[in-house]
Amino acid sequence: MSLDIRPTLSALLRNRTGAVLVAAQVAIALAVLANAAYLIVQRIEKIHRPTGIDEQNIFVIESAGFTARFHQRASVREDLAYLRGLSGVIAATATNSIPLSDSGDSDSLVTRPDARRSGYINDLEIDEQGLETLGVRLISGRNFRHEEIQPPRTRSDVSRFVPVIIVSRELGEYLFPQQNPLGKQVFDAFNHTATIIGVVDPIMGTFPGSEYPGRVFFEPRMPDEFIVVVYLVRTQPGQRDALMRLAESHLAVSNPDRVINFVRPLTYYKNLSYLGDSSMEIYLLTVTALVIAVTSLGIFALATFNVSTRTKQIGTRRAIGARRRDIVRYFLIENGLITSAGVLAGCALALAAGYWLSVHYALPRLDLYYLVGGVLALWGIGLLAAWQPARRASAVPPSVATRTV
Repeated sequence: MSLDIRPTLSALLRNRTGAVLVAAQVAIALAVLANAAYLIVQRIEKIHRPTGIDEQNIFVIESAGFTARFHQRASVREDLAYLRGLSGVIAATATNSIPLSDSGDSDSLVTRPDARRSGYINDLEIDEQGLETLGVRLISGRNFRHEEIQPPRTRSDVSRFVPVIIVSRELGEYLFPQQNPLGKQVFDAFNHTATIIGVVDPIMGTFPGSEYPGRVFFEPRMPDEFIVVVYLVRTQPGQRDALMRLAESHLAVSNPDRVINFVRPLTYYKNLSYLGDSSMEIYLLTVTALVIAVTSLGIFALATFNVSTRTKQIGTRRAIGARRRDIVRYFLIENGLITSAGVLAGCALALAAGYWLSVHYALPRLDLYYLVGGVLALWGIGLLAAWQPARRASAVPPSVATRTV
């Protein structure tokens, strides 16, 4: 069975302007679709990376003293005793930073005092309930003991380090490749030493947007006296919101020398940290949908125009024996040729755009699976857009061939 490609191609070449414009639309749509889909999937994978933290059942409290009578150590002891005594609370700790908030403290750890320092590593100050509060998994070594928790630093001893730390597995592998980090010593920015007593995995620190968010270590220390105090509270599933309201109402009046700045779920900070990625995901989805819609309209408009200008020709073909399915096939083949030309140009354009994005924005090179998926999607969209005009063409009666007007 002949597909009538040669006469169809000849007809397109005689009226090439519309076909070229639609093919260009298809090419642009393919380039946008393939690269946008790849970027969207990357953003989705980034947002849904495992954090190792029981984020759905943790809420955050920030407290700040504002009078000369405020005594931070006593306030922290009282607050933690209250929070840990609440029915439904699994554990609570005071810390220096909010996990997943994209803001926090860091230090430069090395394995030798004379080693070159290549960057800063996220650190969290916690007490013996800190790991349980976060819900992280200790895979080797041990937790902090109560007697190991260091007192808060003051402005006169900000350089003081801790004797022991717990590290993430990613950090342990970075500092001691192919070695067990337990029992090893590390040096901080002031060349003070600490011994690694435990390893946790997985864990994401306070900087989810950084290049290495899993390089984290924990210090057994109460929060510094010259900063606000952050409490992390982990609850039984389903009790977080009720306990947030209960804790806020109590702590707001329990100490007249301090103020509760906020009480929020930990998911609030994670969502805020990924706001840029979520916004880009929505933007790319919107742009891609608009480009595909415009391309579909272009294909539909061209097919409709061709049908309206060839009514007599269609009637003549019907009069000499062409069946309705032959007319449908003709216009689908015509649309297929236009779409194929656009797809071929779009493949080159998509690869070029992917290369440019990888060079200028340090993004991974476009995966060919997305390009193949885009080709199939554009082919399907092209056929669907041309289907209705093709059916209209097949409904033209043979008597049209005899009309003179």
